[in-house]
Amino acid sequence: MQKTALITGITGQDGSYLAEFLLEKGYRVFGMVRRSSTENFERIEHIRHRVTLIQADLLDQMSLISAMSESQPDEIYNLAAQSFVPTSWTKPVLTAEFTALGVTRMLEALRLVKRDTKFYQASSSEMFGKVKEIPQSETTPFHPRSPYGVAKAYGHFITVNYRESYDLFACSGILFNHESPRRGLEFVTRKISHSVARIKLGVQNELALGNLEAKRDWGYALDYVKMMWMMLQQDEPDDYVIASGESHSVREFVEVAFDHAGLNWKDHVKIDPHLVRPAEVDMLIGNPAKAREKLGWQPKISFRELVEMMVDNDLDLVKRQMVAR
Repeated sequence: MQKTALITGITGQDGSYLAEFLLEKGYRVFGMVRRSSTENFERIEHIRHRVTLIQADLLDQMSLISAMSESQPDEIYNLAAQSFVPTSWTKPVLTAEFTALGVTRMLEALRLVKRDTKFYQASSSEMFGKVKEIPQSETTPFHPRSPYGVAKAYGHFITVNYRESYDLFACSGILFNHESPRRGLEFVTRKISHSVARIKLGVQNELALGNLEAKRDWGYALDYVKMMWMMLQQDEPDDYVIASGESHSVREFVEVAFDHAGLNWKDHVKIDPHLVRPAEVDMLIGNPAKAREKLGWQPKISFRELVEMMVDNDLDLVKRQMVAR
């Protein structure tokens, strides 16, 4: 029997990869999108004819109930959020509405409409913030260092609460940083790969960055969305850290990216103090032992392969843009 999935945030990096993956699995896929005067379906344009888009909003409870009633999903993947950490300082209340309370509204809609639906919540390594131990696992205490991280911690615990209170199949994937050529240009990894391409092709000369010493556990988004699906195929709901288990600094990302393009990063990178976070998260590295042991998950793409893939993709993109002009 064909399964049905509802994806919030389907137009984002993770949502688009997940939609592709589920379509390959034979799912009927519904995607939740917000009403907007400027539509941005670029990441799902190639599969748009194969998915059903429903207008709804994490700020509007009734629209979520309607979306749930219309789609009648077997699985929900709640990926929608205000997901850019720096914006969470300038829009802390809006971040809380989307990224924290939005999760509650989704769970309430599920509880009211279709309680046997399996629910996946996109938790984040930013919840660990000022880390209490290295590496971070499912039992590491949270100490978020941004309004985004705080909101994600709320979303995580409200998912646990609904699981325990109403016996729902609700689980969270605590995903560490995961990137791809579909990453938004505002994120530091894509900012680096895109700038490297533009510098290589003579379109720009400088790249401004903040803290080069911040360390992250970076993986490939497609590897990680497969894990979301695996979590919902288990007999019992549980929470899992999804990570590579390796930590690399922003400086290392820069070095690999520029080196791949045959450039010396020191000739082009400038440090801008305005790009440093008010409260920095210095070191994130995940311990994915539970996911590997219980689910048999293993990431396929290495850090270097990821960086080089993103640079190659942006070189092609910038070349096409130059020809189009």
